[in-house]
Amino acid sequence: MVSISFLNPLSPEGKDIVRELGSFEGISQDIPELRRLVTRNPSQEIADDKEIPSNYLELALKRMEWYIKKKHDREFNSRRYSFLSDQSITRYDVIAFYLLCQAIGVKFGPNSRETRVMVESQGDLIQERLGKLSTEESRLMVEKSLQMLLKDDRVHWTFFQELLSTRKIRLTDLVLDRGELILDREDFIERFAPRIEHRNPSSMYQLLIGDELKELIMVKMIMQETEDYIKQVHKKARIMVEPNPILLELADEVAEVLAEPMQHYGYGSGRGGGGPMKTGPLNPLAFPPCVKKALEGIKSGGRNDAIVLFMTPFVSYARLYPDVFRMNISKRVSDQDPQLEITENEVLPLIYEAAQRCVPPLFDDQPQEKVNINAKLGFGMHSSLKMEHEGETTWYTPMSCEKIKLHLPHLCRPDDICKKIGNPLSYYNRMIWEVRNQDESDSDSDGTGSSNNIAEASTGNVNANDEVKGRQIGVTGKNGKSDDNSGEV
Repeated sequence: MVSISFLNPLSPEGKDIVRELGSFEGISQDIPELRRLVTRNPSQEIADDKEIPSNYLELALKRMEWYIKKKHDREFNSRRYSFLSDQSITRYDVIAFYLLCQAIGVKFGPNSRETRVMVESQGDLIQERLGKLSTEESRLMVEKSLQMLLKDDRVHWTFFQELLSTRKIRLTDLVLDRGELILDREDFIERFAPRIEHRNPSSMYQLLIGDELKELIMVKMIMQETEDYIKQVHKKARIMVEPNPILLELADEVAEVLAEPMQHYGYGSGRGGGGPMKTGPLNPLAFPPCVKKALEGIKSGGRNDAIVLFMTPFVSYARLYPDVFRMNISKRVSDQDPQLEITENEVLPLIYEAAQRCVPPLFDDQPQEKVNINAKLGFGMHSSLKMEHEGETTWYTPMSCEKIKLHLPHLCRPDDICKKIGNPLSYYNRMIWEVRNQDESDSDSDGTGSSNNIAEASTGNVNANDEVKGRQIGVTGKNGKSDDNSGEV
């Protein structure tokens, strides 16, 4: 039988395991039994001995590495992390969980990217582990977990107030009767069978609740408890004289794992249009005509859409995640800008400058549009960017050329390059790549090593007055439009 603590380390069973450990003494020492459990797993693929966790700290980092690679690495191999779904590591896994929460709580606090990733990774790991169990065993584990988490047969919807406020769950996800949560099959049939016509009540129960809703509630509640525990650790750490050095070192290593996607998973310095696109300061010389037009300021109708729906996604993705369509992996702003410094100091100022150039200036008569800009960046309907709000809304991807023609026709003044692409972001990327490759070719031919690379020309914030200067930039490449996705309007 799988231990409840394998799914919920914060359960009484999990807390007992931590109490048995007692202290940090020996926490970094090798555990031969852990290595043996990992290597004997029949599903485990081991390419290098370094991939085998040897102690609690290494196991903790493997937990985070699994989630980050699964989310960002297109060549992710799940078999290299099969041991994480092996219930025989439960005791070691519970300790690793607590070490992560304490390290993150002490060093980064509850409103950090590190906390968000820890909470999300715990939710994903629970689902991964449930998926490895038989249907009956999974159902039994969910039932037992919910009994511990809900603590009462009758639960009012207000019990989920914290889950609702953090948007981990929506009120519409729940089945309620007179404000009470309905999860039990017999309870559902007793309450709703008299009201259901021309349908089988049992079938309706499976459709509306079944195993899926129970699992969703269990996972989200454990995620919330994980977040609450990190908050508790952070609160206590503020009155501590000095945190344990082991936790601080682990926190630094967690930060390194989280920084890995920006270094390795799609943001190298490869050459050619087929390689990854390197992030860097925005360069106005590579902007498409529609963006240049918007930067001049909208002097007629459509100010709101031009700034909020068009400029905000374009500027943010061009600066932070230009490879979004090539990678086809959804991310949040903080995945690319963990401290939000680039967003605050480069992205928003350029958007605000374009808004100020509108006639009349957009924020003069519609200051609420600053909130809408934050919402399009994924930070909800709030007046400032705060990590605790990220994820309340979606980070919108740039509008396609077709949508620009339809909704913002006054911005669409296509040049020859526009005929070869389907999204303004693709235009920007092509210009950056073409001139970079041309400059590298020129450098190789004249032997000077000099570069007029437009991708390196801008060393600070972009100003809307920047003009296209210098030699004419031509783009070569395949004919036809690129197969880009487009943001919503």
